[in-house]
Amino acid sequence: MDRANGVTLPAFFSYYESPVKLVPTADGGIAAWRLSKDNGGWTPANELIDTLLFVGGDEIEELTREEFVQRTEHDRAYYLRGEGPVFALYETVKAITDAQAHERRYPTAEERALVHGIRRRTFVMFEEQLQRAGQPGADPSIAA
Repeated sequence: MDRANGVTLPAFFSYYESPVKLVPTADGGIAAWRLSKDNGGWTPANELIDTLLFVGGDEIEELTREEFVQRTEHDRAYYLRGEGPVFALYETVKAITDAQAHERRYPTAEERALVHGIRRRTFVMFEEQLQRAGQPGADPSIAA
């Protein structure tokens, strides 16, 4: 963990149901990155820093690291389509959750653990792909 301007970083939020992370910059400041529902990458969102930290509102929810990873992967799986190992794992999670919905039941402890584990893994895989592509907001270590 790092501290910038009295804020413990990284910090994680949901802003209008969209995952946002605040991370330290090399110069001791703060940068904000918001999930892009178009490509699953990160869009600079520095204009949200003051709102997230000081203004608040019903549209803002502070998240734990794990909640952030799970929310990010939920959104990526919902909004994106593609091929490859990440998308195959998204389909596995969809099959599990579809079965629960079809059977009108809550997930079992094993199903919850499986879904959480898969999403943690796909987060790392997706972030590593983004890093290889030169995406500055990517950070697979968040899931650690």
